[in-house]
Amino acid sequence: MTAPQRLTDRKRESIVLAAIAEFRDNGFEVTSMDRIAARAEVSKRTVYNHFPSKEELFSEMLHRLWSCAAPPSEMIYRPEATLRDQLREMLDTKMKTLGDSNFIDLARVAIGATIHSPERAQVWVNRLNEREETFTVWVRGAQQDGRLKAVEPGFAASQIHALLKAFAFWPQVTLNEPLLTPEKQASVVESALDLFLCWYEIPAPAPRA
Repeated sequence: MTAPQRLTDRKRESIVLAAIAEFRDNGFEVTSMDRIAARAEVSKRTVYNHFPSKEELFSEMLHRLWSCAAPPSEMIYRPEATLRDQLREMLDTKMKTLGDSNFIDLARVAIGATIHSPERAQVWVNRLNEREETFTVWVRGAQQDGRLKAVEPGFAASQIHALLKAFAFWPQVTLNEPLLTPEKQASVVESALDLFLCWYEIPAPAPRA
């Protein structure tokens, strides 16, 4: 990579970070390309060279949010493992994302920017749902193996996500509460496992005498 390219990359990064800070401090509607340029310490023309519009900058911010939230693709249902161990692995991974201050900061900005725009809000919700598809596929696999009760898989997946977000996402995003400690994270995960499996897990048949 040449030096000019590195300089271009650095400028692009400073523009994105400035936009995120402006969206966070002033909201999407008030933030202007002039303010972003001033905060990034570049010319307005430079901003437009990288991003044709404020919407494009917002899209880049959302892309970073989705990248932070991307689940590992290898988390598939394993018939040889206990449901609790498999779910704990997935929830621990989810909790790491929810415990990332950068992710929470981006989510706070995204939510603030979508409040006055149903179209942006719908895109944001749809993309979050895509990131949770791994859980839906896992639930379907466990059902097909006769280990979870019959329920719409997406519904069950949303429920277990909600059990985490009630403590490790919404309070931080909406009320600016501190991130959970590792001990509290583990407690929330175990409680979510108890509630989910108590309702949905099909007990293994008792061995015959």
